[in-house]
Amino acid sequence: MQRTIFEPEHEQFRDSVRKFMQAEVGPHAERWREAGMVDREVYLKAGEQGLLCVFADEKYGGAGIDDLRFDQIIVEENMRYGDIGFYINLHNDLVAPYIHKLCNQEQKDRFMPGIVSGETILAVAMTEPSTGSDLAGMKTRAVENGDHWVLNGAKTYISNGILGDLIVVAARTDPDRPHGISLFLVERGMEGFERGRKLEKMGLKSQDTAELFFNDVKVPQKNLIGEAGQGFKYLAQMLAQERLIAAIGFMATAQTAFDLTLEYVKERRAFGKPIGAFQNTRFKMAQMRAELDMAQTYVDQCVLLLNDKTLTAEDASAAKLLTSELEGRVMDECVQLHGGAGYMEEYRISRMFTDARISRIFAGTSEIMLEIIGRGLGLDERKMN
Repeated sequence: MQRTIFEPEHEQFRDSVRKFMQAEVGPHAERWREAGMVDREVYLKAGEQGLLCVFADEKYGGAGIDDLRFDQIIVEENMRYGDIGFYINLHNDLVAPYIHKLCNQEQKDRFMPGIVSGETILAVAMTEPSTGSDLAGMKTRAVENGDHWVLNGAKTYISNGILGDLIVVAARTDPDRPHGISLFLVERGMEGFERGRKLEKMGLKSQDTAELFFNDVKVPQKNLIGEAGQGFKYLAQMLAQERLIAAIGFMATAQTAFDLTLEYVKERRAFGKPIGAFQNTRFKMAQMRAELDMAQTYVDQCVLLLNDKTLTAEDASAAKLLTSELEGRVMDECVQLHGGAGYMEEYRISRMFTDARISRIFAGTSEIMLEIIGRGLGLDERKMN
């Protein structure tokens, strides 16, 4: 189905992003999977190309364009022609907005130039070994001590955990309030900040995921984001965009899997004819085509709503829920249509299948998304009793 949300300047931008991904990312994907992380240099090259933080002020090296469609294009082209483990979407759309929207002028002047150039790679540390999605159960603590805070605790499943130079860390600063959380900027090299092991995952092999440890880390007051104790509110403000960016990626990988499978069923022959000529194959492909078009239309509309600053938490949760579930079904169906080849690591569809399994878990599980949507309908037991 034709997509109508892009203007000519977006399509010109897409062409340049595609060429970058084909030249600088895709050719290295296999080597990165074997190494368990991407090269730092790819962030520098992306910065040179103007692909990091398009929204950033021109004085920091950005384009000063606050239009998520440009970020949408970067995510889509990376998923198709680059490598899913190149977490440019985490850098651009999940972490950089904390600095861009919440930090003061001094902090932005200090950090944004390196973020835009690719010299400073970003990560965010929320999840802890025993709490998962329950931020109210966070155990990492920060205690104020004059001109600094003393940070102690551990985080796990941190994307860009090894490569990250600047980490947005959530820590409890008010033990008497369940949501008494603050956000801090922890820099590479701070005494007491240590990286644990790089975690081995089912999929996303080229994306470095690690444990982080904070042992009496002295975080200066100038590295506190916003006001102390307001971290939970700041996290909530960013979640809608995080979940929409995730949905954009899920749609891009699902569409790529569909295209790979369509090509395969046209060429692969069985019983004297292409397997695409069998009714079962036609019906399966037709069903996926219809569902992908429907979901893509919803996601595109959510992008426009976010640009207008009217995207709700429920809308974003619905996008994340529906696209992650659809991606899972599409990947499963595409592996099935590849037959035995779909189970072989040498076929891209096999790797995409395992990569996609995390989609229904991170950025909020499908169950959490359902809870948010349900509460938005007024079906909240806390308010109904």
